[in-house]
Amino acid sequence: MGIEILTPFLEAPFSFTPFFLVITLITCFLYCALRSNSVYLIDFTCYLPADNLRVTISNFIEHLHVGGTFNTDCSEFQERVVERSGIGDEACMPIALHELPPEASFKASLEEVGQVLFPIVEDLLSKHNISPKSIDILISNCSLFCPAPSITAMITNKFRFRSNIKSFSLSGMGCSAGLLSISLAKDLLKVHKNSLALVLSTEAISSNGYHGKTKSMLVTNTIFRMGGAAVLLSNKKDDEQRAKYKLLHLVRTHMGSDDRSYTSVIQQDDEEGFVGVSLSRSLLHVAGNALRTNISELGPLVLPYLEQLRYGWGVVHQKLWVTAGKRETYVPNFKKAFEHFCIHAGGRAIIDAVESNLKLQKEDGEASRMVLYRFGNTSSSSVWYELCYLEAKGAVKKGDRIWQIAFGSGFKCNSAVWKSISVPNPEERNAWSDRIHLYPVQTPIAP
Repeated sequence: MGIEILTPFLEAPFSFTPFFLVITLITCFLYCALRSNSVYLIDFTCYLPADNLRVTISNFIEHLHVGGTFNTDCSEFQERVVERSGIGDEACMPIALHELPPEASFKASLEEVGQVLFPIVEDLLSKHNISPKSIDILISNCSLFCPAPSITAMITNKFRFRSNIKSFSLSGMGCSAGLLSISLAKDLLKVHKNSLALVLSTEAISSNGYHGKTKSMLVTNTIFRMGGAAVLLSNKKDDEQRAKYKLLHLVRTHMGSDDRSYTSVIQQDDEEGFVGVSLSRSLLHVAGNALRTNISELGPLVLPYLEQLRYGWGVVHQKLWVTAGKRETYVPNFKKAFEHFCIHAGGRAIIDAVESNLKLQKEDGEASRMVLYRFGNTSSSSVWYELCYLEAKGAVKKGDRIWQIAFGSGFKCNSAVWKSISVPNPEERNAWSDRIHLYPVQTPIAP
């Protein structure tokens, strides 16, 4: 009787459709859950200006006094600043600023952007045999120059990128915009799988000089030089084999809700109507606060547990057992988390302040000082010149972790942590190859 009841079921054909549907759904779920969300840095290129664009310190000072733009007091003030800036005789300015008087025009800035970005994009794509049609995401950042059509439109037109490329032109973000652009690229690569992203960082200085008399706005005339970087990112698992670095962490800090921070670096017009960027006397204090806020979030991601415990105990001890001597809060040893530091080359004082706050040694800031000396403050691209320096020196080994720290108007502090997943070849040509054997140099300290 039992066999007769089961016979119809045993003889009925088995339906595979629901079974395969379930297996397919499970497979898709596992693929989406387990596939890599990693961002790989395939390679990057920094712009190397021609030697005829160099502006020696003596040449810079001469232009101040004979150019007819500034009175004696303003010229002498800028002379003192540039002599103490940490910038050497090899830093370059666009051709428009070599003229007397300087050609501060829209056309000059447009030509400067093309002069910087076109060759580094060409070099990066040709070096890896990548067709412009393969680029899915294009991001540019240039703080003070925002033309129409945009800078990404210029690049798209020049290299004939696809019509459906996802392009973004960022402006007004200050010197930290390079890492901010990497952050945007990272977020986009999370959404758009199997994609290549090209990030371009530069600052056009041809038409952004200040011609007034306010000293806080004259400082920017002395420290900025021409430069730029092109960075190629990918989220393709196959690109891990040819990539140089893997992005581990990116932490952004924005202190704009605080008025003192917001106005520490600000573009405005003076009493006579001249437009410039003002740097407040509280800039170093503001930068220090932004850095502390940034590392309070970054620290738990990168520091060994023992260093985190020491820091936590130091904070508790300071709050609960305040003595007359008031013991300083323990500063974690970040050299246990990173092998290399790329501190934004915004000026000698900025580099000194970061080294002091993080208890770093002078050799930890070598790349930043040498970039400042040879290339000047190239704004958002400076952290890439620093990594370029470390590669040319043969300092980066497989497995090394690099901390890029950038500051910018707003006020912002951004950190990016990279892990070297290959062995960079120090013999490979880059922006430092022609003179790396001469560095490091002893930078003079003006009285």
